[in-house]
Amino acid sequence: MLYLLDANVLIDANRDYYPIERIPEFWEWLDDLANNQKTKTPFEMYGEVMKGRRSKAKGTDGETIERKKDELTDWLGKRKGAMVLDENVNIELINQVMICYGSNLNDEDIRKIGRDPFLITYALQDPEKRVVVTTEVSKPSRIGANRHIPDVCKDLKVRCCNTFQFIRELNFRTDWQSTNR
Repeated sequence: MLYLLDANVLIDANRDYYPIERIPEFWEWLDDLANNQKTKTPFEMYGEVMKGRRSKAKGTDGETIERKKDELTDWLGKRKGAMVLDENVNIELINQVMICYGSNLNDEDIRKIGRDPFLITYALQDPEKRVVVTTEVSKPSRIGANRHIPDVCKDLKVRCCNTFQFIRELNFRTDWQSTNR
């Protein structure tokens, strides 16, 4: 099984419950899973993390300066080769995913949906062997660009789980290295 990580899985884990500097075992475990082809993040999600964590700002002298990257972008950038799914998106499948959001989407809707359809499309390429991992929760009453990943996955019969289900299924423990040898 290949678990495809949404950008929010990495961002929320680092910010809320597994900060890189406090729980490095979690990040070592993710790295090991990626190196063993058990988890990946699509390039589009990688870009979301990297772009969302860097910004330009005006310095005190009015000159534009780039904000320093944080630990997550440093960690992910060093593991791009292992963490990023090395595939091209299937255009026919992405169109199928977009239909689940609605048939009359405008530019604002597409901007709001963002890169989520790519994540779902990569899972749809082999739904028997791929799982989408996201921190988004199901909100079945939402329509159009407001739909959440779990609901679109359900419509397409793509398995979707949250971070904690992922951790349980792949048996993360802080002593994972000693128990997996």
